Amino acid sequence: MNLMDKGVGDVARLTATLDVALDRLDRSRPFSKMSNQRPVLDVLSRMMAAEGGLDAILARAPDLDRAGLFAGSDWDAPNALLPQLSGQTLEGEDRLLAALEVASVMRFLAVAMGEAQHPALQQDHARHFLTQLLALNLRRFFDFSDEASRAAGPRAEITARVLRMIADRIGLQDVLGQMVHEIWRILEQRPVQMGPVKDMITQIAIVLAREHSPSGPERLGAERLVSALFGPTGESRDDPGIDAYVARLDHLDEVALSREAMGFARSMHDTGLVSDYHAGFLVWALDYPDRPFVPEALGLGSTGSNCWQQFQGLIADLIRMSVTPATAQAVYGLAQLLERGVLHAPPIAPALRRAMTIDFAPAVSDRLALGFGPKIDPHSLMIAGILDVLGKPLGVGQGANPTCQSARALSMWALNDPDFLLHLVVQAAEAETVVMHFEGHRISSADLPMGLAGAGPIDADPVSVLLVPHLDRIYAEMGRLCAGRGGDPHRWINPEFHGWWVARDCAVAVDVATGKLDDYERFVARFHESYHPEYNGDRPLIHPQPAGIAFTDPTGAFIGWHAITILRVAPGRTGEMRVYFYNPNNDSGQDWGHGLTVTTSGNGERHGEGSLPFEEFASRLYLFHDQPHRTERLKAVPPEVIARIRDMAVESWAKTRV
Repeated sequence: MNLMDKGVGDVARLTATLDVALDRLDRSRPFSKMSNQRPVLDVLSRMMAAEGGLDAILARAPDLDRAGLFAGSDWDAPNALLPQLSGQTLEGEDRLLAALEVASVMRFLAVAMGEAQHPALQQDHARHFLTQLLALNLRRFFDFSDEASRAAGPRAEITARVLRMIADRIGLQDVLGQMVHEIWRILEQRPVQMGPVKDMITQIAIVLAREHSPSGPERLGAERLVSALFGPTGESRDDPGIDAYVARLDHLDEVALSREAMGFARSMHDTGLVSDYHAGFLVWALDYPDRPFVPEALGLGSTGSNCWQQFQGLIADLIRMSVTPATAQAVYGLAQLLERGVLHAPPIAPALRRAMTIDFAPAVSDRLALGFGPKIDPHSLMIAGILDVLGKPLGVGQGANPTCQSARALSMWALNDPDFLLHLVVQAAEAETVVMHFEGHRISSADLPMGLAGAGPIDADPVSVLLVPHLDRIYAEMGRLCAGRGGDPHRWINPEFHGWWVARDCAVAVDVATGKLDDYERFVARFHESYHPEYNGDRPLIHPQPAGIAFTDPTGAFIGWHAITILRVAPGRTGEMRVYFYNPNNDSGQDWGHGLTVTTSGNGERHGEGSLPFEEFASRLYLFHDQPHRTERLKAVPPEVIARIRDMAVESWAKTRV
């Protein structure tokens, strides 16, 4: 039976089976321990996937140890185990090793909680081990998935459950510093989905409220995050509740109200977080004479203020429809949308008006209710989602879904073709279909079978929940229509799927038929000639271009092909040429192995961008688009540059492709 089969039996039945196998292991002689360990591990592997199974394993952790489950293995010496290996083992493909690791972690947890003793494991050491395990796997704990965790599938889900159980039992106080650092790193990218971040901050607030919480810079950083969410201004600092706070506003003079508005705006733009009090203030400010505090509360610059003056009626209606405590992040999306000047494009204002009057198909309303709860009006939810996506195009994430192509498309349209995106939203919400064309061939998603996304994501923003199931089917159908053509189908799909601005020529590093590198040196040289300012006549990239990377894990091992968007190529802060790109993978700051660490800040990145030095990026690239009418080669790429890039590729994803 598969390790991660969620329907793997009732925990009571499994527990009874475990007790029988455990008793047999306990009574076995030392020479037969190994043969009796396997039945125990087999039951454990099913139990840890069952609801309540981890609690049952924790309760039996001391008995598992005494019976000899770890005898003859490295796990028999708990003081020699390394927390940095535990996460990898938990997500490994060997279900019995994963079960052994879970049992070991539960043993550590029982000792850390004082519920068990072990001659080779002190309580302080057990707690320290678990704290390190949490700190090393914060992304798993807070559901920030990447290609590696998606490849692990439900195994990653169980790892997250194990980590949450540890946090529930021993608390997060000891990992406060790492949590604060992780939150600021994520906030710097301005994701559309802020639920996991807000959950992290709520946990921090609980830690700070306890006695003996740590002092120092970690506490200051943590308090700044908590105040941004629960009390960013003078009148909200005591977290009085929305109704009580709004009642206070009626008694403030204009100076105090202006101070509140600017306090909200400063906190929002500093952190990307929107407090529920901010949402309450903004809605209240709409009814104030002449509405002077609305642009102040949004923190608008010259472009945004100009949009406010020209489209004040529309913006007020958008706020009334979309801004609630449950959709507070729409405030930041709206502010960024105005700062981008999106409303000045002639189709946008009427397109937003049209979106506000969507007649939702019953199935669409049901799906939104499934993803976000039945209490939020679908119009409020969808307009909030639209503002978030249009305001933060580079913050769109694919969630834990194999839908990088669709997430990339949503981001590109929000960035480059927002009226088309609004057209798709209305079409999908009312007609339950999306119609696109491939080389003149009409494709309707309603006529197609489910794609990789199945019925579609639930752990995503409202726009993605609505559109991704349709886009996923259409993308798959375009691939089917390319069947039989030589070469990579993305050559034809990407321009038809994303838009006219995608360059029609395409370079691929591997031969599709064999999977081996195909004239790789020319591929690398051509990438320089197309994108590197030193080799392309200093021509900037005008429109974002889809590209494909060979995604590798921190060891440099190949995980899979992944869709990204090249946004620009420019010098970093230290002068080295860097590629700035969008990664739909929820978190662009990733370790791709062998010293290649994608940065999201500190090297000239804008919110939502990841970047790498040009050569390092090229070493993980396998597909890019460029113009078929390229000009004459201006400057040859030095052979040593090509050799360095080839070496980096062959040492990692291309190791078996030469």
